Amino acid sequence: MIETATNRQPIDVLFAISDTGGGHRSAAVAISAALEQLSGGSITWAIEDLLQATNVPGVRSAPGLYDQLSTRWLKLYNFSFQLTNSRSTVGFLSRVVYLIARQNLERLLAERRPRLVVVTHPLVHRLVCAARRRRHNAFRVVTVVTDLVTLHAAWSYPGVDLALTPTDEAYRLMHKRGMKPSQLQRCGFPVHPKFAAENRDALAVRRALGFDPDRFTVLLTAGGVGSGRLGELVQTLEQQMPDKQLLVVTGKNRALYEELRRGPRLPHTHLFGFVNNMEELMAASDVVVTKAGPGTLMEALVMRKPVIVTEAVGIQEHGNIDFVLNYELGFFCPTNERIVAAISNLEDPALYTATVERLKHAVPRDGAMQIARVIHQQLSLQPKTPTRHG
Repeated sequence: MIETATNRQPIDVLFAISDTGGGHRSAAVAISAALEQLSGGSITWAIEDLLQATNVPGVRSAPGLYDQLSTRWLKLYNFSFQLTNSRSTVGFLSRVVYLIARQNLERLLAERRPRLVVVTHPLVHRLVCAARRRRHNAFRVVTVVTDLVTLHAAWSYPGVDLALTPTDEAYRLMHKRGMKPSQLQRCGFPVHPKFAAENRDALAVRRALGFDPDRFTVLLTAGGVGSGRLGELVQTLEQQMPDKQLLVVTGKNRALYEELRRGPRLPHTHLFGFVNNMEELMAASDVVVTKAGPGTLMEALVMRKPVIVTEAVGIQEHGNIDFVLNYELGFFCPTNERIVAAISNLEDPALYTATVERLKHAVPRDGAMQIARVIHQQLSLQPKTPTRHG
């Protein structure tokens, strides 16, 4: 159940997000789908972009700014990440935003009257907890961390009731930064349940989608905003590996999609813009080539597909490359030449089988359902009196 801003109703669970990148909303959608399965649809929920709801100039424009920073002004993005990467700095900035946006945030929470707030963005939970303290609300606040290894200090905030981390690395870092073990729990990453539910083999999915069932198939994607050098990579693979079947997802980058569509393409290169059936495209693929964004990366690992990571877009994605390499789940290939070599290596049946075997134990397939169970349990707890944290 999700409603428009003009038709807000009291709900059980409010997902507090910001659309800075696709991963925070995707996490909320994945958890809500698992929650509906678990509860049989008896739990009501809604998603709200809290940074947009502040209506503070600059802050309310965060989604659009992120798209620009992550594609055109990456150095500025990394500088701002480093500049604000401390709990004291984030705490100060959050207090300033809350003082300006207090009425808007408190009005939204008063209209929604949630029993539980689930936060999937590191800049949101301080605002939610500040409003909870001021209005003496009884709802609980659970943070779901959507970064794997390189976590901004904003994720660590003792004012929440519980923080769920997707990896051991994230758990240890949150603990090191002041979160108590009683506030931390290791769960899987919130990948939509439809990925784990897609259990057809690659040949069957290729036939169903009209692809060549017998060709080695490579899925190429650069995240929801279509960042990176995807167009150049498609041309390289078509030239150097013309026998491969390419599934190319450009995301919201419409200009790249049109550019690729106009060019001379091989008959077994298939182009897609923003898709809602990524689980089918991954199931049809032998290997996934992607940037180091946690969402697509974890979707591929849940599907037990070897990954070739091309780049980290922003400091927060650097640790994801280490995650892939440390657990031997794929390759890091910052050049097109190395991508071609890695695809050739994965055509070796022995290497491919060994990689897939490691994938079976790398990440849980039911991360969203694990989180939904925790939320269901939290809803049954007696609310506690909020305490003040700086």
